[in-house]
Amino acid sequence: LRPPTVIGQFHTLFFGSVRMFFLGVLGFAVYGNEALHFSCDPDKREVNLFCYNQFRPITPQVFWALQLVIVLVPGAFFHLYAACKSIKQEDILQKSFYSSFYVFSVFLRVILEAVAFWLQIQLFGFKVNAIYMCDMGTFEKKFNITRCMVPEHFEKTIFLIAMYTFTVITVVLCVAEIFEISCRRLGFLKTQ
Repeated sequence: LRPPTVIGQFHTLFFGSVRMFFLGVLGFAVYGNEALHFSCDPDKREVNLFCYNQFRPITPQVFWALQLVIVLVPGAFFHLYAACKSIKQEDILQKSFYSSFYVFSVFLRVILEAVAFWLQIQLFGFKVNAIYMCDMGTFEKKFNITRCMVPEHFEKTIFLIAMYTFTVITVVLCVAEIFEISCRRLGFLKTQ
């Protein structure tokens, strides 16, 4: 079952293809070996691991993969329901209950994307600095700040901005889809 609107179909293409390709291929290239190249002064394995875990409580690839899966869940529930009830694509726009259920699933996607956007800001910010100042106090039981080098910080900053942009595009597409369905239901646009 395809999404009932052109915007929804474009969202599926954009979300499913472009965003996943970008994350899977380029995300691995940019972030794949970050922990191995993260180095602190003094350069000891346990210091590097301690500081890297402080720097990245969750790796961006894992966060974005979780975001993709969680945002897909509302649509998956709707499509599972539609498949079980043998709902046709044109019925979604013509029957109030199906339209409401579909709009609710799209609205839930918007909320989940907004939460993910906020979490991404909290976890990663908008810029990756070349130097990370690691607080070694809990590791060495004394006050000690260690400088750590973040590999490919500029590439990571560009990737962060791209992922923010993808989230914004997805939210805009979802809002546009809700608007399109509302206009069709109110009779401002003809149903295909």
